[in-house]
Amino acid sequence: MATAGKVIKCKAAVAWEAGKPLSMEEVEVAPPQAMEVRVKILYTALCHTDVYFWEAKGQTPVFPRILGHEAGGIVESVGEGVTELVPGDHVLPVFTGECKECAHCMSEESNLCDLLRINVDRGVMISDGQPRFTIDGKPIFHFLGTSTFSEYTVIHVGCVAKIDPEAPLDKVCLLSCGISTGLGATLNVAKPKKGMAVAIFGLGAVGLAAMEGARMSGASRIIGVDLNPAKHEQAKKFGCTDFVNPKDHTKPVQEVIVEMTDGGVDRAVECTGNADAMISAFECVHDGWGVAVLVGVAHKEPVFKTHPMNFL
Repeated sequence: MATAGKVIKCKAAVAWEAGKPLSMEEVEVAPPQAMEVRVKILYTALCHTDVYFWEAKGQTPVFPRILGHEAGGIVESVGEGVTELVPGDHVLPVFTGECKECAHCMSEESNLCDLLRINVDRGVMISDGQPRFTIDGKPIFHFLGTSTFSEYTVIHVGCVAKIDPEAPLDKVCLLSCGISTGLGATLNVAKPKKGMAVAIFGLGAVGLAAMEGARMSGASRIIGVDLNPAKHEQAKKFGCTDFVNPKDHTKPVQEVIVEMTDGGVDRAVECTGNADAMISAFECVHDGWGVAVLVGVAHKEPVFKTHPMNFL
């Protein structure tokens, strides 16, 4: 492409300070370096994780910064050493990347790549410790190695997944975070067996994807837990058989679920990031074989508190 090897000027939503409104700015996006690709972002979604680190309550404040990590786009140019992608490829950014060489990438037990695992405090590229974004020559930091709130972004090749060009980017952009996170939490971690009872805490995009995983697994009973009763109807499309609103009960919701299921659910997946919901998810599973999977990202201050006997 005509822009390959050149600085591209484009629009981006820049977070200058924690909790302050994002500002549309013209940014300079440098060409990709070794093992990097520059991507034209066509669609980007807003994940609550973006809001969480924009607020920076209890986290390391890294600003000015371009947030965003759930998106779809087209490769504009590639850096030295990139062989698996070419300009024009349709791609999704993936904030948990794979170098394909470390012990984690070679293992079937984990995907926490030694090189490209999540690092929310790193605002620069791995190869040279410099950001690829600037405004009038001043550095603007990256987020999760993706920074999709920009018309163009630079990403390590290990954090980019090539997809079928026929896939509608405005829809499959959700696969780069929310859908894959929820679905994978159920299918790959909770692993419910056919006929099991599953509780899903939080019925946002991640929770509904987790619920879809339970439906695909053949769960006989799928209990959706949310404070918003309006989410019940939507959840039914994803296999929800029961809906529990904690505000409708005087006792803890975990006790309600244990009573409903004669001892607790076989699997629980928590998708809110609320510590109380995490505790409820853990305490509502059946003793002896119940498994709780915690997906949400909690703030630093809350404490997960439960009786040691629950672990037994």
